[in-house]
Amino acid sequence: MATGKDRQKQLAREHYERQIQRRAERQTRTKRVAIVGTSVGVLVVVGGIFAAVALIGGGSSKTEAATATPSASSSASSSAAPSAAAPKPYDAATGTCDYVAGSSGTPAKNVGLPPAKADKAAKTMTIATNHGDIVVSLATDKAPCTVSSFAFLAQKKYFDGSKCHRMGPASFPMLQCGDPLAKADGKNPSDGQGGPGYRFTDENLTGAKYGRGVVAMANSGANTNGSQFFIVFGNLQLPPNYTPFGTVTKGLKILDDVSKKGVLPGGMGDGSGAPKDPVQIKHVTISGKS
Repeated sequence: MATGKDRQKQLAREHYERQIQRRAERQTRTKRVAIVGTSVGVLVVVGGIFAAVALIGGGSSKTEAATATPSASSSASSSAAPSAAAPKPYDAATGTCDYVAGSSGTPAKNVGLPPAKADKAAKTMTIATNHGDIVVSLATDKAPCTVSSFAFLAQKKYFDGSKCHRMGPASFPMLQCGDPLAKADGKNPSDGQGGPGYRFTDENLTGAKYGRGVVAMANSGANTNGSQFFIVFGNLQLPPNYTPFGTVTKGLKILDDVSKKGVLPGGMGDGSGAPKDPVQIKHVTISGKS
């Protein structure tokens, strides 16, 4: 028959094992998603303070405060940690961009690299979803390399059939998409890790604001942009670290309605998670009409 001391030892052992399991789960979550990147900043948002870890992200460790930032995991935007050769900024004299292959990892969809010549004709992006169209006016002049990358990926049907894997609560109002491998079911630890296998420079950061309707790149640190992006449907207070490349002109009500239904459990512990009402991208079209 077990004694009182034996029972106490058993309970202590079970408590310790639960602590280890929870710690491992936290570490797994912080490696897979982030909105801001590897640097940690503090965001003051309605309802509380959020540590900016990575909207796309680079596996930053989670702080004791809830983390909330648009980020991609270490393989999300660049398919790897930055290599020695950083991408060069847009060259206005030649109208060219620099897209650098990731140093390791496998692209979610191997579509190659975009052409170096920037697509200055791209003006409008239409994201056809299972809830209707989201139309975005593109900041082609201010973010030519970002827009050109999206035009390239859209032409390659990179986003077709993909699911938006992360939505924030009212205090962190954004929907993150762009990982073709995401299951967005609250159970897949690799959601937020899919990327095109290349990365490119940050753009349009001076004075960047993330108000309602802004569309910006998620990343895992400076100059690690890939395919993941986020759409703001409220007022998001973030440091100017994420390339804003467009503004929604139609379809924000889709995000408003989806957000009211909440998110699935299994997120980062910051209130964000896969939308309970799934958002799937059917097709992305880039046109020259504004």
